[in-house]
Amino acid sequence: MKRGDDGISPDVWVLADDRTGNVSQCLGVAEALGWPFEVKTIRYGRLAALPNVVRGASLIGLDASSRATLAPPWPRVVIAAGRRTAPVARWIKRRSGGAFLVQIMDPGMPGRGDFDLIASPAHDRRSPGGNILEIVGAPHRVTPARLAAEAELWAPRFAHLPRPWVAVIVGGATRRRPFSVEMAAGLGAQVAHLAAGAGGSVLLTTSRRTGAEQEKALAAALPEPRWLHLFGQGGDNPYFGFLALADAIVVTGDSVSMCCEACAAPAPVFLWAPTGWVAAKHARLHARLFQLGLARPLEGAQSLAAWPRPRLDAAGDIARIIRERLG
Repeated sequence: MKRGDDGISPDVWVLADDRTGNVSQCLGVAEALGWPFEVKTIRYGRLAALPNVVRGASLIGLDASSRATLAPPWPRVVIAAGRRTAPVARWIKRRSGGAFLVQIMDPGMPGRGDFDLIASPAHDRRSPGGNILEIVGAPHRVTPARLAAEAELWAPRFAHLPRPWVAVIVGGATRRRPFSVEMAAGLGAQVAHLAAGAGGSVLLTTSRRTGAEQEKALAAALPEPRWLHLFGQGGDNPYFGFLALADAIVVTGDSVSMCCEACAAPAPVFLWAPTGWVAAKHARLHARLFQLGLARPLEGAQSLAAWPRPRLDAAGDIARIIRERLG
């Protein structure tokens, strides 16, 4: 959080509710914008379950502590994400006399026209134009500066391992799509084969969605030399260290954020997503990343060699448009 020492309201408010992924996207845009910003914590009550057509441009559904923080002096820009924050952003615009509203993902109806900029991922299939900016993937907080800091922090811990370092970043099961032990073992076998061909080491990190038995299958498939961070073991999470230091990155395709953050790192990125495993919108994202040369499918890969590719930075793209439109 940033704010001036003189008590004047920052240029930007970030509306931060209980959707951690959404908040991270908003913070990525605020940080890329480079203006003073303040995080406004949004806590919901039971009325937040009402549809937005009922909530309108109001604070209906917010608890008293959240309402109290939304007061003058008003910001110049409001950044939010997701449909539940949309009524709050619209209320701020009316009270402030015209704050510039930036919404990540479709805010829904009513009031879509109240937003000055809607950053809509291309895989969501919203038609760009007017106040809708089409972006590739999702905004994130992976910057060259952050990667440099993480590299300095984590490099000593991996220094004993032979390079190249192959990072394997694993999500897991989603609501409708399981991540079976057999799938985990298959992923591990593919990575082990490619890593052996490169003569390097494997760096593995898993998530709460991976599953204990799946973690065991992955670990069993990955030979030494290796460095394992299994979710159930706790300890410092090496995720950003992996992004900073890996010579190649393998990431499961179940998470838009993980795919996009990997594509912000300097290493070549290989996506693992067996046919039919991910939702259609995730598959569309993968296809776009492949088309743009940002990533390649792990399936069929003969090596983990690098290729020239751009860096994915949706947050920077959104920040640039905000600056342009506000002059």
